[in-house]
Amino acid sequence: MILRRILAPIVWLRRALESAESHASEPPMKLVVGLGNPGRKYGGTRHNVGYEVVERLAEKFGPVSFRRQFEGRSGSVVIGTERVLLLMPETYMNLSGRSVQPALGFHKLSTTQSLVICDDLNLPVGKIRVRARGSDGGQKGLRSISEQLGTTEYPRLRIGIGPLPAGRDAADFVLDRFLPDERSQIDAALGQAVDALVVWCECGIEECMNRFN
Repeated sequence: MILRRILAPIVWLRRALESAESHASEPPMKLVVGLGNPGRKYGGTRHNVGYEVVERLAEKFGPVSFRRQFEGRSGSVVIGTERVLLLMPETYMNLSGRSVQPALGFHKLSTTQSLVICDDLNLPVGKIRVRARGSDGGQKGLRSISEQLGTTEYPRLRIGIGPLPAGRDAADFVLDRFLPDERSQIDAALGQAVDALVVWCECGIEECMNRFN
């Protein structure tokens, strides 16, 4: 009896570790892609809100050990019952599809099992919008992904960074950092985006759109 009491916690710990290892080896069932540009130069810019959402997901559900893969940085987390691959392409925004397509192919995921997070000049600062499919709306990262995948049938979550000020060039504006009053709105939007991704993972795109649009 005494020996059994001593061994019980050891047996429980071993089983827990075996379960964790088994779960860690499971292939991802979903892919979350955060778009942006690599390097400190672009950190915190309007174009990099996709990166920021992925980083928040990693903080909330991690720790995550990111590694160089698929021309980007990738890691995985468990959200609800889903194992989710997190991907931040480092191809620069305009070539994002070059990272996303091989990630989907390697893990044998369909396009509907992925969700892309990006900035949107057509939405006001801090507004988020979830769609199951659609055009790129001028967002060159989405355009590259659609070209590489040969379809626009993949979910996306856009975060508003606009509107574009009169007389400003869009290519320059998206590389600006947020003004102090805008930053607080963006931080709130990033938190909302994380919540939306959790709903997408657990309940699907339709429920996600119903709750967050």
